This record gives sequence, structure tokens and C-alpha cells, in this order.
Amino acid sequence: MRFQTPLVPGRLIRRYNRFLADVTLETGEEVTAHCPNPGAMLGLKDPGLRVWLEPNDDPRKKLRYGWRLAELPGGHWAGIDASLPNRVVGEALQAGRVAELAAYDTVRPEVKYGENSRVDFLLTGPDLPDAYVEVKNVHLRRDGNWAEFPDSVTARGAKHMAELARMAQAGHRAVLLYLVQRTDCARFRLAADIDPTYAAACDAARAAGVQMLCYGTAIDPHGVTLTHPLPLDLAPHG
Repeated sequence: MRFQTPLVPGRLIRRYNRFLADVTLETGEEVTAHCPNPGAMLGLKDPGLRVWLEPNDDPRKKLRYGWRLAELPGGHWAGIDASLPNRVVGEALQAGRVAELAAYDTVRPEVKYGENSRVDFLLTGPDLPDAYVEVKNVHLRRDGNWAEFPDSVTARGAKHMAELARMAQAGHRAVLLYLVQRTDCARFRLAADIDPTYAAACDAARAAGVQMLCYGTAIDPHGVTLTHPLPLDLAPHG
């Protein structure tokens, strides 16, 4: 997934009101950017952080910039836009680059299912069970090279797990794919201390037959691309 407009660098002044961030551009201009991320963004909102914004000239948008990336120590990157993983995974599914799902030849986004829900992707193929695929954005890192999810309480995430569990119990294939939008992580686990209800919902979903995958990304100011699978710690949470 390539950004439509070249990104411009700056320094974060503050992130506030969940969806707004003030940034000083390299020109010295201070701007307010849309922060497309409802999470806590732990470790990714410190003042002075080098960030990258995508400018736009769309008259329908109130803000001229959208926050896309954070530059991390050691030459690493984090993706800020929580809507990008669906685009990244969608491109990868179409190209057959998610090995566990490469046999499917039809990929449909945003399909209604369950109780007033939409699954991120419905995959179909000859002689294959329908695959209901949910994608979760991961950018929390607190310890070593562990990526964790969620970074805040997510009732919506627990609901998605229950919906996937019902699909698995009905004989379909149900898949939860965690996309790690950080380049400094090499493995994945649930942040059960942040949201024990979500962790319990994941345990129940796995017991019902939901498959869980995790993939890393390559990130730079040109775009975000799905790369390779990452190992998951799926030990049950008591």
C-alpha cells in the first residue's frame, strides 16, 4: 500500500481529543493533523517524536494533514493510521501473499454477517469453506520485541471475537489476522492486563475453532506492506 501523496516530516507537539495532533513541520509551521487512531497509542504520542504527515488539498476535509507514521529509535517505524491494515491486508489477499489463505480466489471486503456486523473480508473458493477474516491493527510494544493487542479496552474487539466464534461453530472458517504496524517487533501476544475481557473472548474463540494469524509489515515514508508471519503466544489466560 503506497501513500497517495508524498509524506512530510515534523515533530509532534501533542496528541489530544483522540483524533487530533499538533505538529511542527520542518519549515517551522505549526499545523493540526487528523490522527486516525482511536487507541491509547502508548509510547507513540510523546512530544518531540519525529512524525510523518500526508498532506491533502481535498476541500471536503477540515484538516490539510493526516498523521501516518512515527519514526522510532534504531531506524524503525510505526504506522499510526488504524484504517491502513485493511488496505494492506486486502492487497496481500488479492495477491495471494497470506500463505494460509492463498487458496481462495475471491476476496470481498465489508460483507454483512452475524448480528449487525460487517466482516473485514469474506473469502470464497471452489471446494473450500467460506473464510471470514477480521483484521486488527497492532502497534503496541512495551517489553522486548513483543507486539501486543489491544492498547486500550475494546468492547468492539470482543464482539468481533464472538461473531467469529459463531461462524466457526456454524462450519465456516473464521480467521483473526493481527497486522503489526511496527518494524521493531518479532512476536505477538495479547495484552491481557489491559483488557482481560478481550483476552477471555479470544480464548473462547480459539476454543470454538477461530484461527489466529499475525503478520509483520515493511514501513517507510512511501508506504506500508505486509511481509512475513510472526509467532504468536496463544497461551490461555486464566
